[in-house]
Amino acid sequence: MDIDDKVAALRRPGTYPEPTAAIDVVETHMSWVFMTERHVYKLKKPVRYPFLDFTTLDARERDCLEEVRLNRRLAPDIYLGVVPLTRGRDREIRLEGEGEVLDWLVWMHRLPEERMLKSLIMQGDVSEEDVRRFMEVLCRFYRQAPAEPVSTAAYLARYRVDIDANEQTLTAATPPLPQERITQVIRAHRAFLADHGELLAIRAADGRVIEAHGDLRPEHICLLAEPVFIDCLEFKRDFRLLDPVEELAFLAMECEHLSADWIRPLVFDSYRQCTGDLPPKGLVTFYLSFRATLRARLAVWHARNGDEAKWLRHAGEYLAIAARHAGEP
Repeated sequence: MDIDDKVAALRRPGTYPEPTAAIDVVETHMSWVFMTERHVYKLKKPVRYPFLDFTTLDARERDCLEEVRLNRRLAPDIYLGVVPLTRGRDREIRLEGEGEVLDWLVWMHRLPEERMLKSLIMQGDVSEEDVRRFMEVLCRFYRQAPAEPVSTAAYLARYRVDIDANEQTLTAATPPLPQERITQVIRAHRAFLADHGELLAIRAADGRVIEAHGDLRPEHICLLAEPVFIDCLEFKRDFRLLDPVEELAFLAMECEHLSADWIRPLVFDSYRQCTGDLPPKGLVTFYLSFRATLRARLAVWHARNGDEAKWLRHAGEYLAIAARHAGEP
């Protein structure tokens, strides 16, 4: 059975083990997401990219299991498990049914959209207390995470490789992005590595690299009574091995993209108070600009796979943020 048939079955309320009047459906580049009134079910697409391979049933099951395991670190009561999509002897397709397993889906509680940080930012309904509440949870997670051994040489090499890839992808965008801006940003990043690379090396040598969330965006933070963080980057562990300061710079940059740059100083003030870690301002600025450039590169990649105008607009927006921070001392 191909992916279109599975999606068609999962659009029908009768496929689900719970009564539901309607199914809300969202498509991403790597998944289909189906939402009942109470639950969310995520179906992996059978895709292959340089950084993942979901083309086999076993690979998709493994990734579903890993997604649940990892996300229970920061959303322990939200991720319920992995469930099969089956076809029984009567040829009916059901979730959690008997018979042939056609695929596997991540199963989780549905969170209130109006409590997601992105929604709250867009409504102008985020307070300083909200930021400090979710930072308290994040900082506890960061403090408890064991340091990941990484050599300073390997840590610096990772940035060199990404900077080269950023330049190549952004320069090749069609229609083209502003070349002068690309040149400014890439030159600034290479200059930082040449002149201040020891700031990055010290982070690695001091054991600051941990297995973090990996995709800490406002749309992945839900401000419940106890804030939760969902949709961590599960498919490649190397992408999760981060300095928490870089991860927080990524979050701050995404808030800036939503015109909420006032959140950044609160995030880092909370982090310093909770952890005692005092990262140099120049390092934070580099992380902000680097992460914005990486997001611009990913937006160009998304543009090649559909909705070109939207994603190239985002690429330009992220590149502008990258240039703004690249110009800071």
